[in-house]
Amino acid sequence: MPHRPTVSISEFSVADGEAGPYGITCGPDGTLWFTLVHHGQIGRFTLDSGATTHQLESASGGPSLITTGPDDALWFTEFRGHRVSRITTAGDVTSFRLPTPDAGPFGIAAGPDGALWFTEANADRIGRITTEGHVTEFPLPLSGAFPSAIAAGADGRMWFTMNQGNAIGAVGATGDVVVHPLPTPDSAPVGITAGTDGALWFVEIGAGRIGRITTEGQIDEFALPDHASRPHAIIAGADGSCWFTEWGANRVGRITADGHVDEYDLPSPSSEPHGIAQGPDGAVWVALETGALARLTTG
Repeated sequence: MPHRPTVSISEFSVADGEAGPYGITCGPDGTLWFTLVHHGQIGRFTLDSGATTHQLESASGGPSLITTGPDDALWFTEFRGHRVSRITTAGDVTSFRLPTPDAGPFGIAAGPDGALWFTEANADRIGRITTEGHVTEFPLPLSGAFPSAIAAGADGRMWFTMNQGNAIGAVGATGDVVVHPLPTPDSAPVGITAGTDGALWFVEIGAGRIGRITTEGQIDEFALPDHASRPHAIIAGADGSCWFTEWGANRVGRITADGHVDEYDLPSPSSEPHGIAQGPDGAVWVALETGALARLTTG
């Protein structure tokens, strides 16, 4: 029987219940940065100082996912504002409007080429933005695919989920796209991350499964104990496993490389766990849409 890690969970209030902590990442300054999707703010958190927030130009832009860029700044998408934006660790914000109207940028990740890559959920496109703000867009071969999260693969390509296309895609530096349909119908993949095993791991919010795809396109799916748990985001852990949020079940899960799953209930009921990140302290951190960050440490 695989060892089940002992997990301790603490929660830290960072906003009121209406602000909506959503995306989260570890910043270049060794602190946690997160989006407040309903208030149009970016937050910063340390255990010593708590949370500080930076108001964006538009309170209704819907800042969604956030990542550290190659320029030691934080980059994030504004799904409703149709912008990709940058915030320095000092709080200075620059926004870049996208060429395609109503594009709905959502996922974002740093690429191996020194640029940021992002998804345009409403426009069936993958975008690339340089740190100077130059944007290139690449169309997908599917219509209505709703590309969602994105991550850099070990093969130099960017890998992304197609939530409504029921597929995983990979895009090369010149915009060539390969599509890998998923075996399970209506699986609605969302979060994706590069695993320590060289494969990509993703969540299927519609099917209650965790998926793994190699860079050659071989797919494995692992059913969660609760089919209705609605897994949302996923990250690679320091121990070779992956950690993920279960938005519909108020839990955080862990899956090993061979598919063994452990689940941990969050202390506050109906806390709506969304984004997840490996923190600077070695803990796993989760953004709870009800206004807090959760910290998970393993014993």
